[in-house]
Amino acid sequence: MKTTKLLHLGIALLLLPLVALAGEDATGPGGVLTLQHALQIAMTDNPGLAQAGAKARALAEVPSQVGTLPDPVLSLNALNLPTDTYSLSQEAMTQMQVGIGVTLPFPGKLDLRQQAAGFQAQAAQFGVDETRLVLGRNVRTTWWNLFYLDRALAIVSHNQDLLREFVQIAEAKYRTGQGMQSDVLLAQVELSKLLDIGIGLNAARRSQAAVLNALLGRPANSTVLLPRAADEKLPDAPEFSALHDIALQSRPLLSAQRERVQGAQSQVALAEKDYYPDFKVGAAYGYRTGYNPNGSPRADVASFTLSMNLPIFSGSKQDHELAQRKADELDANYGLQDRLVQVDSEIEQALADYRADREKALLFKTGIIPQASQTTAAMLAAYQVDKVDFLNLIQAQVTLYNYETQYWKALSASWQAWARMQAAAGKPLAQPAADKETKHE
Repeated sequence: MKTTKLLHLGIALLLLPLVALAGEDATGPGGVLTLQHALQIAMTDNPGLAQAGAKARALAEVPSQVGTLPDPVLSLNALNLPTDTYSLSQEAMTQMQVGIGVTLPFPGKLDLRQQAAGFQAQAAQFGVDETRLVLGRNVRTTWWNLFYLDRALAIVSHNQDLLREFVQIAEAKYRTGQGMQSDVLLAQVELSKLLDIGIGLNAARRSQAAVLNALLGRPANSTVLLPRAADEKLPDAPEFSALHDIALQSRPLLSAQRERVQGAQSQVALAEKDYYPDFKVGAAYGYRTGYNPNGSPRADVASFTLSMNLPIFSGSKQDHELAQRKADELDANYGLQDRLVQVDSEIEQALADYRADREKALLFKTGIIPQASQTTAAMLAAYQVDKVDFLNLIQAQVTLYNYETQYWKALSASWQAWARMQAAAGKPLAQPAADKETKHE
């Protein structure tokens, strides 16, 4: 009986990495949230992205408004009415007048206002693209963090089962006088440690699920069920120079700031135009009643007006406005330089993290875990014939658990770094298989 249990335990140890990924989701295919599905939901339902889109649409309506002439003014006037009789025919100067007037900005001002507003509207649209890019990055990193937590929980659960088997074996050997009570206590302590780790992992998973639900615009307590398998083939790391060149062309953050620079330049040109006057022109028709002294009816009259503002306070107004707009232009240019540095920093940090995590994941998968699995299996066989003490067997199993957990953490961190690197460049670098509909067993 004891030999059969040990044989089953040895088989379980060797199959543990596969068991952690096997099985069928209880909710079926429809309940599994793949990464691609999560991205689709976020792009549709995220309120922050919807808000940015609404703001951009509002700003897109501005250029046409500011580039149009002011509405003409219609006037209806009663002129020179005698206050003793209010008769329309008593005085020759009395007339009922209808007129129309319009303000004409100095040539070029309307175009510059429209240009400046257009650049701001385009910057806002690039802002929507940047929000979408950042949202996709956050969804990917959170999804992969959840995936790691699921794998860690699965490994902890199976290791708990194995340690319970260890406890039973140690108790059986102790009862027959072939083992020590300390072996039983040691196995129980290690099992308690795993239970404590499981509590922490479950709490972390609930927290990350709430974060992902918020990104997807769903209630925080919505159930999040991920696939049990994902792409483990990590692409080669790209070169920094290639990512930098892509970002210069594709990163919406930079494009938006370039639009703001051009908008600021238009505002400078407009401030220079404000040294010139605007004009007001008008025409009116006056209707008169009554007769002239010679008995002829009084003729109607026409009036024409031309007026302009006089920018005589330029020292305290236009000069300061121009200085303000030039300072705004400097601010926009410095902002562009700052964002260029920021993007390069994001690329370099994500690239460094990806290279390190990728190498770590490959090392665990191809070297450390197979070796640790063989070591644990060998110790289990040796323990059966009392050539290895119980403490070493426990330590080997715990070490294997740690390595397997670290592998999934490194794999998850690699894909998270890839997501950050892709977002920093502003353009998909590849189409990882995990972004597609992932099959689950």
